[in-house]
Amino acid sequence: MPAPRGMGGPMGGKFLTEEEKANQPKVTPALLKRVFSYLKPYTKQLILVLLCIIVSSFFSLMPSMITGKILDDGLLKKDFRALIYYIVLSLIVTLAASLIGVAETYINTWVAQHITYDMRNQMYSHLQSMSQRFFTTNNQGDIITRMTSDIDGVKSVITNTFSSILSNSITLIIAMIAMFQKNWILALVGIVIVPIFTVPTRQAGKKRWSLTNESQQVNDEVNGILNETLSVSGQLLVKLFGKEQYEYDRYEKANRRMIGLNIKESMAGRWFRVVLTTFTSIGPMLLYLAGGILMMKYDSNITIGDISVLVALLGRMYMPVNSLLNIQVDWIRSMALFTRIFDYFDIPVEIRNAPDAVTPSEVTGDVVFEHVEFSYDESKKILKDISFTLNAGKSIAIVGPSGSGKSTIVNLIPRLYDVDSGSVTFDGIDVRKLDLRFLRDKVGVVSQETYLFNGTIRDNLLYAKPDAAEEDMVEALKKANIWDFVESQEKGLDTEVGNRGLKLSGGEKQRISIARIILKDPVIFIFDEATSALDSISEKKIQDAIDPIIKSKTSILIAHRLSTILAADEILVVKDGTIAERGTHKELLNKEGIYRELYETQFSKAIIEDEGASELEQYIWGTQPADEPFEGV
Repeated sequence: MPAPRGMGGPMGGKFLTEEEKANQPKVTPALLKRVFSYLKPYTKQLILVLLCIIVSSFFSLMPSMITGKILDDGLLKKDFRALIYYIVLSLIVTLAASLIGVAETYINTWVAQHITYDMRNQMYSHLQSMSQRFFTTNNQGDIITRMTSDIDGVKSVITNTFSSILSNSITLIIAMIAMFQKNWILALVGIVIVPIFTVPTRQAGKKRWSLTNESQQVNDEVNGILNETLSVSGQLLVKLFGKEQYEYDRYEKANRRMIGLNIKESMAGRWFRVVLTTFTSIGPMLLYLAGGILMMKYDSNITIGDISVLVALLGRMYMPVNSLLNIQVDWIRSMALFTRIFDYFDIPVEIRNAPDAVTPSEVTGDVVFEHVEFSYDESKKILKDISFTLNAGKSIAIVGPSGSGKSTIVNLIPRLYDVDSGSVTFDGIDVRKLDLRFLRDKVGVVSQETYLFNGTIRDNLLYAKPDAAEEDMVEALKKANIWDFVESQEKGLDTEVGNRGLKLSGGEKQRISIARIILKDPVIFIFDEATSALDSISEKKIQDAIDPIIKSKTSILIAHRLSTILAADEILVVKDGTIAERGTHKELLNKEGIYRELYETQFSKAIIEDEGASELEQYIWGTQPADEPFEGV
């Protein structure tokens, strides 16, 4: 929700920002029904809260009414016993009201916490079911805000907004009934005074709100100048362009405006308190005047105690009336909060299990793409008529320019996205018909952007196979060419990797992620640029870990390293979302098409100057004499 939210302080007034006014939610019966559906499971507790509010409100007003008895029956009649009795009764009632208030707060808080608990669980489950498209198109900060501050705001709605409406309404009703029981004429005088009292407080509140908004904007400007000019890069730019005096003048001007606004805001607060004090005194004075006229001119039977009770009750009405006048702002913000949350709940689940989802007893790993088309949005097709077959035990390398759709192709296999048309089959079964958990359990992906959870190496390995024995983890680490590193660490498998694996190098993280996939033991291995953006030594170690997998497992490779591409049984060249060429390395070179162009530019740069290049690579790049050919090239 936008800040600032409104004026603080008693009866200061709350106001909507321009953004809030422009985006006021439409409150419909359907929206209210949905909001209250979260309260329904806690109906008994809420009834108890309502009873507590009623009793607490009644008890909290009783001391004001007992004051009349203290004056009339105790002090004026000089009855000491009555005086003590009513004083003790007043204290007991006050204590009882406080204790009931504590119980009401506890139950209310308990309900609010459990409702947010339910909503968080529902939201997390819903977000977990979203496709990858959702996370790539939505801002991560916005997603986290829905999960945290938006749902946290529901607690305030329940404990403050809803409770405030109930308690203030009940307090007003009880106070008005008590006033009319004492004297209907003075009660009418008091009720007329209360709305008049709210006029200056609302005007003062608007003034302070305006000044607070302006002050906040200037404060943001000052902070912006500081962030820009006192950062390392900002200071360097200021010095290189000789702008020290210019930046000082800019800061001094904004700082002077902020000081002036702060003074105005402080004085507005002072004048507000003057107005508030004056108007809170007018009501009691008018009641004393009206009461005096009734007693002196019309010989009314009203007593001094009755007048004091009416004055006390009038004083107790100011806050509830002002709160209820401001409740519209709280209500709009509350409904806006629920609307934001419901907007996320209403996002349809794109990838879900079919009602008749299949879980085959055995799979081999045959993958077939048949006339597949895909787009992230309707404006642009990413894949167009993609067809190929990957037989079990074989490997395919997918190459092509950046943005051609290589990663999108492999993301369709574990159903991170669903095809727009055509089909992707796994052992002859459309992946959309397979049980989703089963499918993803059979597919292992090692991506360029390695992600390790904050924890130990052991924790990250067990994420793939929670029941894995230690010897299985060690074996996986050895196959991933990382065991020597792990063994050399003081804590071995219990070495902390840090947030996102930041305590490890890029190559170490990548090899641990490969070990994690090996431990998972999928049917199909997908390596999506697994060695890119690494130094040559790390790349060589990772390549040594990948090579045996390629030779023994069904694999799909997206790579820029030629030796990886050559290890594949077939190479697919993707351009602009289509398979432009396919074949072996030699066949594609002879075509002198896109692959030849990539070969002479992108691939060659990776190895041609590498002193550690293999003889095969040296031959490929022309650094090995041509009269010493290698079989199969």
